[in-house]
Amino acid sequence: MAVINEKFLINTKGFTDIIDITQKVRSVVYNHNIKNGTIVVAIAGSTASITTIEYEPGLLRDLPDILNEIAPQDKNYHHDDTWHDGNGYAHLRAALLGSSITVPLIDGAMILGTWQQIVLIDFDNKPRARNVYVQILT
Repeated sequence: MAVINEKFLINTKGFTDIIDITQKVRSVVYNHNIKNGTIVVAIAGSTASITTIEYEPGLLRDLPDILNEIAPQDKNYHHDDTWHDGNGYAHLRAALLGSSITVPLIDGAMILGTWQQIVLIDFDNKPRARNVYVQILT
Protein backbone atom coordinates (compact mmCIF):
# COMPACT_ATOMS: atom_id res chain seq x y z
CA MET A 1 0.00 0.00 0.00
CA ALA A 2 1.27 3.46 -0.91
CA VAL A 3 0.61 6.50 1.27
CA ILE A 4 0.57 10.03 -0.10
CA ASN A 5 0.52 13.01 2.29
CA GLU A 6 -0.35 16.56 1.29
CA LYS A 7 -1.50 19.69 3.11
CA PHE A 8 -2.89 23.10 2.30
CA LEU A 9 -3.45 26.25 4.35
CA ILE A 10 -6.82 27.88 4.97
CA ASN A 11 -7.21 31.24 6.68
CA THR A 12 -10.35 31.41 8.81
CA LYS A 13 -12.35 34.01 10.70
CA GLY A 14 -13.08 31.72 13.67
CA PHE A 15 -16.44 31.86 15.47
CA THR A 16 -17.93 28.85 13.59
CA ASP A 17 -16.55 29.91 10.22
CA ILE A 18 -17.66 27.22 7.74
CA ILE A 19 -15.46 26.93 4.65
CA ASP A 20 -16.09 24.63 1.69
CA ILE A 21 -12.78 22.86 0.97
CA THR A 22 -14.13 20.23 -1.43
CA GLN A 23 -12.38 21.64 -4.51
CA LYS A 24 -9.04 21.98 -2.70
CA VAL A 25 -9.24 18.35 -1.55
CA ARG A 26 -10.32 17.24 -5.02
CA SER A 27 -7.35 19.08 -6.58
CA VAL A 28 -4.90 17.39 -4.21
CA VAL A 29 -6.34 13.96 -4.98
CA TYR A 30 -6.69 14.41 -8.73
CA ASN A 31 -3.14 15.75 -9.07
CA HIS A 32 -1.94 12.24 -8.23
CA ASN A 33 -4.05 10.53 -10.92
CA ILE A 34 -5.07 7.67 -8.63
CA LYS A 35 -8.07 5.53 -9.53
CA ASN A 36 -8.90 3.73 -6.28
CA GLY A 37 -8.06 4.30 -2.66
CA THR A 38 -9.05 5.91 0.59
CA ILE A 39 -8.81 9.61 1.30
CA VAL A 40 -8.51 10.94 4.83
CA VAL A 41 -9.04 14.67 5.35
CA ALA A 42 -7.95 15.90 8.77
CA ILE A 43 -7.15 18.99 10.76
CA ALA A 44 -4.72 19.27 13.64
CA GLY A 45 -6.06 21.26 16.56
CA SER A 46 -8.79 20.97 19.12
CA THR A 47 -10.97 23.93 18.12
CA ALA A 48 -11.72 23.06 14.48
CA SER A 49 -13.46 20.24 12.65
CA ILE A 50 -13.62 18.57 9.27
CA THR A 51 -17.03 17.22 8.29
CA THR A 52 -19.50 17.22 5.40
CA ILE A 53 -22.64 19.24 4.85
CA GLU A 54 -24.75 20.54 2.03
CA TYR A 55 -23.06 23.91 1.65
CA GLU A 56 -26.14 26.08 1.19
CA PRO A 57 -27.30 29.26 2.94
CA GLY A 58 -29.96 27.66 5.12
CA LEU A 59 -27.70 24.99 6.56
CA LEU A 60 -24.86 27.50 6.94
CA ARG A 61 -27.17 29.26 9.41
CA ASP A 62 -28.79 26.15 10.91
CA LEU A 63 -25.56 24.38 11.89
CA PRO A 64 -24.14 27.27 13.97
CA ASP A 65 -27.59 27.77 15.53
CA ILE A 66 -27.86 24.15 16.70
CA LEU A 67 -24.25 24.09 17.90
CA ASN A 68 -24.94 27.25 19.89
CA GLU A 69 -27.81 25.42 21.61
CA ILE A 70 -25.55 22.47 22.45
CA ALA A 71 -22.41 24.42 23.42
CA PRO A 72 -23.27 28.13 23.77
CA GLN A 73 -20.47 30.60 23.30
CA ASP A 74 -21.63 32.80 26.18
CA LYS A 75 -21.54 30.05 28.83
CA ASN A 76 -18.70 29.76 31.34
CA TYR A 77 -16.82 26.47 30.90
CA HIS A 78 -14.33 24.79 33.25
CA HIS A 79 -11.80 25.01 30.42
CA ASP A 80 -12.11 28.80 30.52
CA ASP A 81 -11.58 28.78 34.29
CA THR A 82 -8.35 26.84 33.74
CA TRP A 83 -6.91 28.66 30.72
CA HIS A 84 -8.80 32.00 30.71
CA ASP A 85 -8.96 31.95 26.91
CA GLY A 86 -12.75 32.00 26.47
CA ASN A 87 -12.88 29.19 23.91
CA GLY A 88 -14.23 26.27 25.94
CA TYR A 89 -17.26 26.18 23.63
CA ALA A 90 -14.92 25.81 20.62
CA HIS A 91 -13.26 22.72 22.08
CA LEU A 92 -16.63 21.10 22.80
CA ARG A 93 -18.04 21.82 19.34
CA ALA A 94 -14.91 20.44 17.68
CA ALA A 95 -15.04 17.33 19.84
CA LEU A 96 -18.65 16.72 18.82
CA LEU A 97 -17.99 16.99 15.08
CA GLY A 98 -14.53 15.43 14.95
CA SER A 99 -11.25 16.29 13.31
CA SER A 100 -11.32 14.08 10.20
CA ILE A 101 -13.40 12.30 7.60
CA THR A 102 -12.76 9.41 5.25
CA VAL A 103 -13.82 9.53 1.60
CA PRO A 104 -13.64 6.55 -0.76
CA LEU A 105 -11.95 7.05 -4.13
CA ILE A 106 -13.49 4.71 -6.70
CA ASP A 107 -12.71 4.67 -10.41
CA GLY A 108 -11.03 8.06 -10.09
CA ALA A 109 -13.94 9.80 -8.36
CA MET A 110 -14.28 10.96 -4.77
CA ILE A 111 -17.47 9.37 -3.49
CA LEU A 112 -19.57 12.23 -2.18
CA GLY A 113 -23.29 12.76 -2.49
CA THR A 114 -24.60 15.21 -5.06
CA TRP A 115 -25.11 17.91 -2.44
CA GLN A 116 -22.35 16.83 -0.04
CA GLN A 117 -19.34 19.09 0.42
CA ILE A 118 -16.30 18.73 2.64
CA VAL A 119 -16.05 21.62 5.07
CA LEU A 120 -13.60 23.00 7.58
CA ILE A 121 -15.30 24.61 10.55
CA ASP A 122 -13.19 26.83 12.78
CA PHE A 123 -14.83 27.33 16.16
CA ASP A 124 -12.04 29.27 17.86
CA ASN A 125 -12.65 32.81 19.11
CA LYS A 126 -10.15 34.41 16.75
CA PRO A 127 -9.00 34.17 13.14
CA ARG A 128 -6.56 31.33 12.46
CA ALA A 129 -4.36 29.89 9.74
CA ARG A 130 -5.27 26.19 9.60
CA ASN A 131 -3.39 23.36 7.93
CA VAL A 132 -5.67 20.80 6.33
CA TYR A 133 -4.05 17.41 5.80
CA VAL A 134 -5.01 15.06 2.99
CA GLN A 135 -3.74 11.49 3.15
CA ILE A 136 -4.36 9.14 0.26
CA LEU A 137 -4.00 5.40 0.78
CA THR A 138 -3.76 3.28 -2.36
